[in-house]
Amino acid sequence: MSTTERNHLLGLSITIVMPAYNEEKTVSDVIRGVKACVPNARILVIDDGSTDNTRRIAEAAGAEVVRHPNNKGNGACLKTALRSIDGGIIGVLDADGQHDPGQLPEMLELLRDYDLVVGARNFAPQEGSPLRNLGNRILRKLASFLAERDIPDLTSGFRVFRHDIAIKFLHLYPNGYSFPSTSTLSFITAGYNVTFMPVSVSSRPAGTESKLRPFRDGFRFIMFILRIITMTNPNKIFLPSGLTMILIGVVLTIRNLILFQQFSEGVVLFLAGGINIIFFGLILDQFALLRLQARD
Repeated sequence: MSTTERNHLLGLSITIVMPAYNEEKTVSDVIRGVKACVPNARILVIDDGSTDNTRRIAEAAGAEVVRHPNNKGNGACLKTALRSIDGGIIGVLDADGQHDPGQLPEMLELLRDYDLVVGARNFAPQEGSPLRNLGNRILRKLASFLAERDIPDLTSGFRVFRHDIAIKFLHLYPNGYSFPSTSTLSFITAGYNVTFMPVSVSSRPAGTESKLRPFRDGFRFIMFILRIITMTNPNKIFLPSGLTMILIGVVLTIRNLILFQQFSEGVVLFLAGGINIIFFGLILDQFALLRLQARD
């Protein structure tokens, strides 16, 4: 992006998107907070099939509301928003009051130099359940290894980005809670500028609970991570896997020759399998390059 484009970036329209499912207790306060901090922004609430008064309260607070007739998931809300917005800058925060709207101006200012700004939470040991903290740590380490850069927070839904870039990956976004991880990896692996800004997160209000399910959604997170990396940088997965199989085959071959003075036919499976995996990764890598060239 040219310097001129950067200097005029904040002159683009700003839409703050809030996915909401049964958030009647908090949605009004969040909307008022956004209005106070980003007064020129359009506020768009995606009511994901709520069974309470979320829609009525959001409209009364001055937000535009698009309603899903049934609950589809956080990712589906963001895809609905992307389709209904013409362009400009998009900010996303939860409607449950955990995110501080006061940090939006600083995040928007960072878009002068970046294409995606993610609000990175501080995962203190005393916050959240040990199981959930462990899952987040594993996901961050896996994503950082595959993306070849440090990712301090893979699942944060608090973010701002450019609509014209995010819409390019619309076909990759899932309907569930993997939208943050999928979109972050899509931006990074496609070579766009991504930064993580430390943010504070409030406790969830009394009487509400997280809609995230650790085992079910954790498995989906891992599958989406592997899917994105396979589509953009497949050798990060296939090359280590193939080399590992070849190494096992070589070690077993040496062992059999020393102990039994024979060459086991079963070892051939490791050697041939490793070679095939590497070549398969090279073929997928060519397809990934062609896909990125076509997108650009």
